[in-house]
Amino acid sequence: MHGENNNSNQPKILVAGIGNIFLGDDAFGCEVVKRLQARSWPEHVHIIDFGIRGFDLAYALLEGYDITIFVDTTQRGQQPGTVYTIEPDVDEVATLNEQMAQVETHDMNPMKVLGMVKAMGGRFEKVLLVGCEPETFGPEEGQLGLSTTVAMAVNKAANVVESLIEEVSAGALTPAVCERGEETK
Repeated sequence: MHGENNNSNQPKILVAGIGNIFLGDDAFGCEVVKRLQARSWPEHVHIIDFGIRGFDLAYALLEGYDITIFVDTTQRGQQPGTVYTIEPDVDEVATLNEQMAQVETHDMNPMKVLGMVKAMGGRFEKVLLVGCEPETFGPEEGQLGLSTTVAMAVNKAANVVESLIEEVSAGALTPAVCERGEETK
C-alpha cells in the first residue's frame, strides 16, 4: 500500500495525532503520529500531529475527509497501555450546545472540534479513535515523556492505524470493526 499514487477512487484519510507533550502519557497521539510520519504513504493519506491545536484540526477537517482517525489517550478503565479502536457516536455532536462546541486555543477535545466543524458548515463521513489507556499525566507541574507502559503501546497503535488505513483504502472497513479494545501486553 505504501508509496502508491493517489487514485481518485481512494478515500481521503486524515490521521490526527492529539495530545500535550508536557503531560506525560497525554503525548501518546503525538508519538504514534511521529512513528507513522516516518513511513511512506500515498497521497490520499494525511498524517498530522495537531498536539493541542484544536483550531488547526477544525480547519483541516473542513477540507472534507472521507475518514478521520484520531489518535489520543482514552480513559476507559482498563490496564494502562491498552489500545482501543472506537467509532465515537458523532450524532452526539449535533446535540452539543454552542458553548460546548467552542474550542479553547490551548486545549484539545475532539468532540468539541467536531462540534465546531459542524457549526462552521463542515461535515465528516466516518470518525475513528485509536486510543490508549494512560498510566500518568505526570505531576501537577507536568512531565515530558511517556510512561514505560504507554511507550510500549506506541508501535502497536501505529500498526492498528496502518491496518485501518489499509482496510479503508481497500473498501473493507465496516462499522462492526470499530469497537474493540486490545491488550498490548
